[in-house]
Amino acid sequence: MLDAWLLLVGGLVLLIAGGDLLVRGAVQVASRLGVSPLVIGLTLVGFGTSAPELVTSVQAALIGAPGIAFGNIVGSNIANVLLIVGISAALQPIMVTSSALRRDGTVMLAILATFAGLSAAMPLERWLGAVFVLTLAAYVYVAFRQERQAGAAEDHGAVYDKGAALQAADPGTAPAATDRTGSPLLPVLIAAGGLALLVLGGTFLVDGAVTIAQSLGISETVIGLTIVAIGTSLPELVTSVLAAIRRQGDVAFGNVVGSNLYNILGIGGATVLIAPGAVPAEIVGFDNLVMVGVSVLLVAFAWTGKKIARWEGGALLLGYLAYILVLWP
Repeated sequence: MLDAWLLLVGGLVLLIAGGDLLVRGAVQVASRLGVSPLVIGLTLVGFGTSAPELVTSVQAALIGAPGIAFGNIVGSNIANVLLIVGISAALQPIMVTSSALRRDGTVMLAILATFAGLSAAMPLERWLGAVFVLTLAAYVYVAFRQERQAGAAEDHGAVYDKGAALQAADPGTAPAATDRTGSPLLPVLIAAGGLALLVLGGTFLVDGAVTIAQSLGISETVIGLTIVAIGTSLPELVTSVLAAIRRQGDVAFGNVVGSNLYNILGIGGATVLIAPGAVPAEIVGFDNLVMVGVSVLLVAFAWTGKKIARWEGGALLLGYLAYILVLWP
């Protein structure tokens, strides 16, 4: 049992370190190739904090552990709303002044509800995974057009804020901090090393999670929804909390909304593309409904007072505690 926990914790460490190296190397390569900072921020950097979820879910699906694969996706979304926004707002009220963010929140609700409905109606086929991934690509393209037209205005959307949150927490991922001269060989090696750590970390994490579930007599789905989901959401937790402490409420809120969009469309889409299958019945019947319900609550908080107050953050945290108590035997 101890070996399984060491595998799980070690896998998380490798995932987070590998994701950071992958983003740093990819940003440096893109900068030296002349890619605009806006494109880098919306794509490579925005993807960065979601890399652990992607690798974990894909590897779990490949070994036939859909409870961990989809539990990680749905559980991460629930943790993003209840745990991460809850902690961030409890530390510092989150002001949501951007109309673009409130619009993105509505889009997030539509996507989450669509995923919940489709997973209840049928197995998720490979073509549906392709639709999810293409939808994310189209959404990022629209975000790029809007951000370019907005220029220096502060009315940024969720995709922009997801990248901005990581750049603020880790300046090494910002294009402006990279050397745009010299050979791209070293950045390529850094990115390749990060990718290797991601794959290795994902393998360790999934193997450890499966072993722990079997040893404790707990379903893999519960492990995926809780331990794995919280672990792979740590980058979002750090970036959102730091943004809230800096009084960058829009960035903290947008980071969560953007992460939830990436989780369903990007990670869910890639997982289904590689290993199509049905979402476990327990997730369909309960956790998907919780995910949609708490997301509706989050958007309602943001729309009504244009902020998420400390008491609302406390309520979200209590909601997450209640959710864990319901799940954990």
